[in-house]
Amino acid sequence: MKVRTRFAPSPTGVLHLGSVRTALFSWLYARRFDGEFVLRIEDTDRERSTEENVRAIVDGLDWLGLDADAGPFFQTDRFDRYKEVLTAWLDTGKAYHCYCTKEEIDELREQQLASGEKVRYDGRCRDRARPREGVDPVVRFRNPDAGEVVVNDAVRGRVVFDNAQLDDLIIARSNGTPTYNFTVVVDDSDMKITHVIRGDDHLNNTPRQMNMLEALGVDNPVYAHLPMILGPDGAKLSKRHGAVDIRDYRDQGYLPEAMLNYLVRLGWSHGDKELFTTDQMIELFDINDVNQSASAFNPDKLRWINQQHIIRASTERLGEQLVRFLKRSGIPITSGPSPADVAEVFRERAETIQQMADNSRYCFVDFDAIDPKAAKKHLRPVVLEPLKAVRTALAETPDWEKKEIETVIKKIAAEFDINIGKLGQPIRVAVTGGAVSPPIDATVWVIGRSRVIDRLDAAIQIIAARAAASNS
Repeated sequence: MKVRTRFAPSPTGVLHLGSVRTALFSWLYARRFDGEFVLRIEDTDRERSTEENVRAIVDGLDWLGLDADAGPFFQTDRFDRYKEVLTAWLDTGKAYHCYCTKEEIDELREQQLASGEKVRYDGRCRDRARPREGVDPVVRFRNPDAGEVVVNDAVRGRVVFDNAQLDDLIIARSNGTPTYNFTVVVDDSDMKITHVIRGDDHLNNTPRQMNMLEALGVDNPVYAHLPMILGPDGAKLSKRHGAVDIRDYRDQGYLPEAMLNYLVRLGWSHGDKELFTTDQMIELFDINDVNQSASAFNPDKLRWINQQHIIRASTERLGEQLVRFLKRSGIPITSGPSPADVAEVFRERAETIQQMADNSRYCFVDFDAIDPKAAKKHLRPVVLEPLKAVRTALAETPDWEKKEIETVIKKIAAEFDINIGKLGQPIRVAVTGGAVSPPIDATVWVIGRSRVIDRLDAAIQIIAARAAASNS
């Protein structure tokens, strides 16, 4: 039997971390076993579903590379099929019209609460022979009265439900529109879904859906209910813990493969391994290895994983990513170094591509002034002559390469009998405007000869003026 998984979001909201993890696990399982991954948009809630949210879902999946083999299918395109099944079930007694009013259902609920009973519909319309004037009926599924439903869950293990505790679920509203639990069953059956991987908030729906699948005369898929993701504070993950839309992480400069790597580790592991390529995840992932306990979202860990993927990414790809963030930050790139060169120099000092763009601004744009604290500490008269020597040597260096630049700085430090750091830091402050940058040879190289010489000249003037002021 060919493995067929599905991701079935509702476009009543955007794609958030919990949904992405569900999509990822479903996608990985299908890829691992050479199966198919189906995208289904569950848009029967017409009032809350929007085209904007559909685009957000599709855009998010596209960015992450979670490509579907079939779909997207839309439930609103399948109403005729749902009506066909509803009619068949009504004709065969597997479903029935319920004419109870909202007031009657509320009264029943209050009675059950008062007597300590489980709140459930009592089936009073099951054998009703005639319609009730003035009431548009709902359609309820006739759930079995006795027996058990056993869910052999791939994550939670064996879970047993008593049919006597399951009421007759509404499967079509009074206006004729089908409900979630019913449409899911018909879709999973028609689309030949073999594995349903979803959040454990759906576990209580599963026995009802299994009973309806039996009414359809089809086998149940394998169910796997994933534990929830908690925030760092132990509460259910929500928008106050960070980005709501997965595309927010894209816009903050996270790499898609890093997001997938981080999310796959929320509930699944392979020994002590922390970093995975997408191919490694496909090779190793199995839904049966998912942990039963909830996982906590850790933004620091996410940033660390993203940095590791930045370090490991190809220079060319990082350069392409960096261009978008430089442009978005209003940093002109036409007169600066190659973005790929910048990415190569800054990759080990950036947790996100946005941070890389921010940190490398001085490679493309001249700064207005040197940081006063850095200038006071490092641009002192004692380094005036060494800095002049560096300026002259760099201007005359035939090959503008990191190795040559490193040789120049070391040679002049030796000539003036000063520590390499005592010379490197004033150079750094002069050419970057601050006291922090990548290694000095790489920093000088990537900024470029013309800008470096101009900035060294400006720093030399600052030091000279400072020396003159102290002598007067």
